Amino acid sequence: MTTQDSTATNSPRSPTRRGSASSLSSRSTLSQRSRRSPSPIVSFTPTPLSADTKGVKDITRHVLQTLEGLGHFDFSAMHSKQGGIEEKDEYERTPSPVDSSSSTSHDLTAPLQNGNGHAQPPQPKKIDWEIPRKLLHSSIGFGTLYLWHSQASPNTVIVILWSALCIIAPADFIRLRSRRFAKLYERLLGFLMRESEKSSTNGVIWYILGVNFALTFYPLDVAVVAILILSWADTAASTIGRLWGSKTPRLPQSFMGIPFAPRKSLAGFIAACITGAAVAAGFWTFNAPMRPFPGDITWTWANGVQALADSPIPAEYTFSLTGAIGLTAISLFAGLVSGVAEALDLNSLDDNLTLPIISGGCLFAFFKLLSVFAS
Repeated sequence: MTTQDSTATNSPRSPTRRGSASSLSSRSTLSQRSRRSPSPIVSFTPTPLSADTKGVKDITRHVLQTLEGLGHFDFSAMHSKQGGIEEKDEYERTPSPVDSSSSTSHDLTAPLQNGNGHAQPPQPKKIDWEIPRKLLHSSIGFGTLYLWHSQASPNTVIVILWSALCIIAPADFIRLRSRRFAKLYERLLGFLMRESEKSSTNGVIWYILGVNFALTFYPLDVAVVAILILSWADTAASTIGRLWGSKTPRLPQSFMGIPFAPRKSLAGFIAACITGAAVAAGFWTFNAPMRPFPGDITWTWANGVQALADSPIPAEYTFSLTGAIGLTAISLFAGLVSGVAEALDLNSLDDNLTLPIISGGCLFAFFKLLSVFAS
């Protein structure tokens, strides 16, 4: 009886114990699985499509091109990571749906202005007019005419220019070798300098050398015209060339053995020719007669060029270029010389040095030739 009661009493409790043990075992197993199997990290690496999925490749390519055309996708950046050179070439040759709907081709490399894919219009190149520099350049011509009318001695002007050069040249030498002095120099006078001159010799030095050469070795009226050509014809060529040079053809690299700078345009050449001719015509018509010293004037309206006393030309073959005919011939020659001298390429020599020397030398030689045939 006691055994049965004990058995009866224990029999209902055994299933409960087995159930709880089973539950604990399952929980322990789940806990171990959760510790042993962490959540996987999913990564995506694009791989090139195989050759047998041509249709899928075409559809994908058109979708990507459409997204890129709308400004929402950059296929070239994705493709550079994949390294598919052949597919990129084929992609660039395949017309996109956006291109086919437009009469003009869409430049995939053009910068986009917004998400709608509107390309930003190209900004025009800003022209550096060098206004302060050109004002100084042109003002020297007016100062030269003032000195001519005030009957100033050319020797005084030469001495003043050499004195100025004795200050400017050492300062420029220090500027090119001292960064601290260069900053101070450019802060004071940088507005008169070109960007190329900030790492090379200042153009003012070449200007003074060219002017002094003309005043020293040429007749005074020829030297004055050479300085005016430097001051005004060079400025006109630079201004007109920047304004309309892109609309006219470039000058050839050489013509009849004369080398021209590659950056020179036909517009600037014509401007220099017209300005040089106007300078010569205006000077020998209105300014030269106002000088009271006949020895300073090479050509006059009434007498032309003075004949050489020992001219080898017989008298019956001599002539005088006087009046309008002589002035026209001198003006045309001066204009042609101005245009050529301004456009010359002489191994990167500064035109502030070469322009007055060449133009004044050619005019001086022209007058010498006329004096041989003068009657």
